[in-house]
Amino acid sequence: YGVAPDHPEVKNVQHKFDEVASDPRFQFIGNVSLGKDISVTELKPHYDAIVLSYGASAEKKLGIKGDDGSLKNVLSAGDFVGWYNGLFQDYNLQLDLTRTDTAVVIGHGNVALDVARILLMDVSTLSTTDIAEHALETLKQSKIKNVVLVGRRGPLQISFTTKELREMFQLPNTRFHTDVDFLKEEFSNHASYISTVRSLKRLTQILEKGIYNVEGDKSWTLKFLRSPTAFVGGNDSHTRFVKAVEFSVNKLEGDVRSSIAIPTGEIETIETGLVIKSVGYRSLPVEGIPFDKDRGLVYNERGKITDSDGKELPGMYVAGWLKRGATGVIAATMYDAFETAEVIISDLQSNKPMLNGVASNMKPGATAILPLLAQRGIRTVSYKDWKKIEARESELGQQKGKPREKLAKIEEVLKILDE
Repeated sequence: YGVAPDHPEVKNVQHKFDEVASDPRFQFIGNVSLGKDISVTELKPHYDAIVLSYGASAEKKLGIKGDDGSLKNVLSAGDFVGWYNGLFQDYNLQLDLTRTDTAVVIGHGNVALDVARILLMDVSTLSTTDIAEHALETLKQSKIKNVVLVGRRGPLQISFTTKELREMFQLPNTRFHTDVDFLKEEFSNHASYISTVRSLKRLTQILEKGIYNVEGDKSWTLKFLRSPTAFVGGNDSHTRFVKAVEFSVNKLEGDVRSSIAIPTGEIETIETGLVIKSVGYRSLPVEGIPFDKDRGLVYNERGKITDSDGKELPGMYVAGWLKRGATGVIAATMYDAFETAEVIISDLQSNKPMLNGVASNMKPGATAILPLLAQRGIRTVSYKDWKKIEARESELGQQKGKPREKLAKIEEVLKILDE
């Protein structure tokens, strides 16, 4: 649900999950919310170990005027991605793509590029992907022709990967804008540094070639050294749509490897009718688990959960963005998960204390949890159920010439399972 629909190869990771889930020792219990339907405390007596790996689903807040939900067409990239990918909670996302021809995306990361690409892509191309049908219908009516991606620092601090950046320059009928003189000056002034960082060198090469991509009816723009200070709305209280974003113009101070953006006092305004904030995510704590609010992660040592003083919690582990912070692509979190798995195996082999003493085969696991959830009226989803859902989504997709048509409403999913 977080991978762009035109990146099917990235979704191949699901085949590894299928491989694991087919093991008879594996049990999947879906449609359950930790902290709502069941607590960590209730899980502990029935398992030797618990691994928390629920990621970072909350958006970071900008804390500026207008970023309080009062303006329409100001939304987070996470919600927008969930909407076009058919994520249940984002199905009813309120947005209007017919009010403006210019969208502003705040952020210079891969998700920002995903958002821009989806807004600018030809709908006929998108229609052959697994994009959600409700999103496709809305995009067919879109008047967005220009997307401006704004970042607070410079071109040497962008966090795009080369594949995603190259894809932007491959968009048909789409020209590119940026401050070419500033770009060339930054590359010239820091040439020796760029030459030592392979990924940055490749990015700068792509950007240097891209400045000649100046033809097309659509456009995308990279703006640097800008921090949003306010979202400006219209005067009609009944239709309070965003109409502009005010930005502080910055300058960079410090070493190029760790430079920070400092406001110059100058303000710039960009008119727009759609703002998508792609400024990162943060994890949320669950009861009883030591959580570092400043870094937005669970206290841990190589995946073994500790308290704030570094004391280990027996049998408690963490993986993914909840462990390392909300940075890195799938490959990074995959290797991160390998490390946690190695720590668990090491603890088991050395007979370290687990949740209830030394690990044994006497813990009931799911045989205790499933009846408890049933008593609470929770309709759980098994792996067999999931395969049934997957088969129906594939069938619906084939009817539309798509690899899959995701069921975007929980009630639709449960209805299929009860047939």
